[in-house]
Amino acid sequence: MVTAAQQTESGPDAARTFPKDFLWGSATASYQIEGAAAEDGRTPSIWDTYARTPGRVRNGDTGDIATDHYHRWREDVALMADLGLGAYRFSLAWPRIQPTGRGPAVQKGLDFYRRLVDELLEKGIKPVATLYHWDLPQELEDAGGWPERVTAERFAEYAALAADALGDRVKTWTTLNEPWCSAFLGYGSGVHAPGRTDPVAALRAAHHLNLGHGLAVQALRDRLSADAQCSVTLNIHHVRPLTGGDADADAVRRIDALANRVFTGPMLQGAYPEDLLKDTAALTDWSFVRDGDLQQIHQPLDFLGVNYYTPTLVSEADGSGTHNSDGHGKSAHSPWPGADQVAFHQPPGDTTAMGWAIDPTGLYDLLRRLASDFPTLPLVITENGAAFDDYADPSGCVKDPERIAYLRGHLAAVHQAVADGADVRGYFLWSLLDNFEWGHGYGKRFGAVYVDYPTGTRIPKASARWYSEVARTGILPGA
Repeated sequence: MVTAAQQTESGPDAARTFPKDFLWGSATASYQIEGAAAEDGRTPSIWDTYARTPGRVRNGDTGDIATDHYHRWREDVALMADLGLGAYRFSLAWPRIQPTGRGPAVQKGLDFYRRLVDELLEKGIKPVATLYHWDLPQELEDAGGWPERVTAERFAEYAALAADALGDRVKTWTTLNEPWCSAFLGYGSGVHAPGRTDPVAALRAAHHLNLGHGLAVQALRDRLSADAQCSVTLNIHHVRPLTGGDADADAVRRIDALANRVFTGPMLQGAYPEDLLKDTAALTDWSFVRDGDLQQIHQPLDFLGVNYYTPTLVSEADGSGTHNSDGHGKSAHSPWPGADQVAFHQPPGDTTAMGWAIDPTGLYDLLRRLASDFPTLPLVITENGAAFDDYADPSGCVKDPERIAYLRGHLAAVHQAVADGADVRGYFLWSLLDNFEWGHGYGKRFGAVYVDYPTGTRIPKASARWYSEVARTGILPGA
């Protein structure tokens, strides 16, 4: 089959029209944009601690100020309205709402999100709230973090506080963003907060993130109206073999289990994959999974959030490649417990400033797989975008034709997947603003809107105007 994405790459193609009710938005995360790290009762998260640890983040950057969204939120909502966005996916900062990870909520923290949501609604922009985008209260990490069951229980209590405060305004909720990163980069390779390097802790964290998700969905359902929607966002890896050999096919199987099925299995099917348990048996007997956990985790969802940036290319470990996947940061420790015999390779083709291969066919193939595996579950692209070396020219304009080409190719892939039967309901561009890009600090720019960090000035890039037209009309122009 020749996909729409492939047609886009090979030459001009016709304009494509998306369904009328297709949702167009953009996304951010609290620690990456809010700043105000010590205001109104907020206490440190694991990312505050991690970023302030020498050598962890490029140039010693932190999210203390970030893009100062905490003070400039009204300006940012006006930008969204000007761009014609129909929805805004943002995350709540757990330590801003519940600073110690337990006990009552801090009203000043909740008031910030109340004001933000009210402004969004006034501008006709649908708020989509994510409960957890990696900023665990440091006190909970000090008590053991995600490898401990109590963190999942605390997460459900926090979800209840958020729903009680915002459930009358927010009708679409996401429990976790990319739990793979939280578990395996945070506790396995150590290139994300909290920076631990223990493969068993990473597997324990994955389970307790799953459990926290299930408990949080139940807490949300208990408090939200019947028309509210609950979801989770996973960075489903599209894993491809380097060759057609059996050994490389087994490498794909192993990484698919650790990257994808460790979450989709319990969340969407009520069980961990048997091959995952077998692959990791030398590390753990999985006795941290208690009776009843899988029933708690396996909760009905209204849609699955899908984050995609680039495919993953693997082979049997033969001395080539690396033990890690590219783009997440260098570490002597692997984020792939039980997969020492797998090597990772750079996919062919052009790359973004992150070094990630640009390949829209991976998104098409991924959506088709998900539609086949979970045919009754709607899908939403909750993150897709690219970092490039953007700059403001002397006239104050930011021209980013590479990002426009990236978006056109990936949106063409989404359109083709929909045409071929995938139930994709929306697309959220990552990101609204340039921001703190985790271990890369402020050195990588994903935003549709350029941020001059010394002044905080926002400048919509050429891609923002291009995406605005797509969002307003639902029509993807030809190349």
